[in-house]
Amino acid sequence: MVFGDLRGWIEALKEAGEIHEIDAEVNWDRELGAITRRVFGNGNGPAVLFNNITDYQNGRCQRLFTGGLSNFSRIAMMFGLPKDATIASIVKAARDAFASKVEPVIVDSGPVKENILTGDDIDLYEFPAPQWHPKDGGRYINTFQGTVTKDPDTGVENVGLYRGMIGSKNTLPVLIIRPQNWGSHLTKHEAAGTDMPVAFVYGWEPSLPFAASAPIAAGVCEYEVMGAIRGAPVELVKCETVDLMVPASAELVIEGFIPTDPSTFEMEGPFGEYTGYMGGERGLKHSTRVTCISHRNDPIFRGTLEGNLPGMVCEDSIMCSIQRAAAAWNVLDRAGVPGITDVHCPAANNGLTLIIQMKQTYRGQAKQAAMAIWGSSAAHLRYKHVWVVDEDIDIHDYGALDWAFAYRVNAAEDDILFFPGTFGSPLDPSTRLEYRDVQKFGTGKWCRVLIDATINLDFEPQEAYGGERYPPSVQLDPADIALVEKRWKDYGFD
Repeated sequence: MVFGDLRGWIEALKEAGEIHEIDAEVNWDRELGAITRRVFGNGNGPAVLFNNITDYQNGRCQRLFTGGLSNFSRIAMMFGLPKDATIASIVKAARDAFASKVEPVIVDSGPVKENILTGDDIDLYEFPAPQWHPKDGGRYINTFQGTVTKDPDTGVENVGLYRGMIGSKNTLPVLIIRPQNWGSHLTKHEAAGTDMPVAFVYGWEPSLPFAASAPIAAGVCEYEVMGAIRGAPVELVKCETVDLMVPASAELVIEGFIPTDPSTFEMEGPFGEYTGYMGGERGLKHSTRVTCISHRNDPIFRGTLEGNLPGMVCEDSIMCSIQRAAAAWNVLDRAGVPGITDVHCPAANNGLTLIIQMKQTYRGQAKQAAMAIWGSSAAHLRYKHVWVVDEDIDIHDYGALDWAFAYRVNAAEDDILFFPGTFGSPLDPSTRLEYRDVQKFGTGKWCRVLIDATINLDFEPQEAYGGERYPPSVQLDPADIALVEKRWKDYGFD
């Protein structure tokens, strides 16, 4: 659905009763983050627009917007679906968008060019990047932006979502993990001895962060997926100092270069990560040398609070629940794994657990599904645990999953398999600290796990079970259920 820009999205949220504006003064130093944490709660809170931020009331950028995608209702709105759309229907919309492309269009200029700052006029501190968590290593300006880089070999642009903090007025240190797209681009620039151009885009339609943080197929530009989500091309303009394209109606764009010379590295980290723990140890990392800032008049800064905890979701975890299920289902389809009837990623773990529902037709089908998932680039930071169940198990009902785990899993029958030594998240605290050094290893290290909670097709069908491999369940006869339903009030029940 087309909203035009961040301001159009905010207006749509106002009409839907999905946003709360705070006019009281709020300090960017921890207070704003604490408010955001409480509002996000368990995923039922509104989006928030902060209109009165300490030290920024009369500055270049006075407002901050967060939480636009922190519940499923607003993700449904982004796709043009009813607010009460089911998770399955939202996943279906995401699957369709990820498999489609709407080419962007190039325009001469746009609102993001209303103000252009270069040289000594550049000052990242003029934008209200919060101290989100008390133990963050600094003020994280990159939490919900689009990071634009280009493959120097193919010329295809990538839009990702990666963290970064303010290092100084004109430097922005970042965490680069090599299997990510911009990590691959940086590796090619290192080989060529060139600095990597980059543009950070803040504040546009919701499809920007949604597509930027999704595992889009290789060779596909996220601008094309954003176009598919909104059902119309994204209008792009050329940056001022780097050869990259950005949305013409974005609120703010920061341009620059990331040098490959280690002497230019700056201290970065830690940061309150999606895991719910502080992640990415403090250390010298690549840093962006900012060459230009362009922004709209009265720009609205866009950021978000990371960090999932039991009973507390974040914007990223809600998005991941949809994105990672949709991407995994598309991977399974492309790999030719048959019988997939539903796929789910619980929001509580940001896509680390993938649950697949399938109709088995042959031995080893669950294992085939897990291997297809783990062999895809989409599995880099996600899908640590894959859980497969039969089509009679509701994968959105944890009680049903627990029942299947209890009575359809036998470790002695290879129903629990370990796949060690794979790439994985360097932010996962269950991995030894020495394995999480991205400067040394490029990424983290995981042992992945398959839980095959399907009925074992190696079991012989039994005559006593009516030719089935498992005994009959204790389901009642439909006639008995109908009788009881008919006479329910006769028994004295309401």
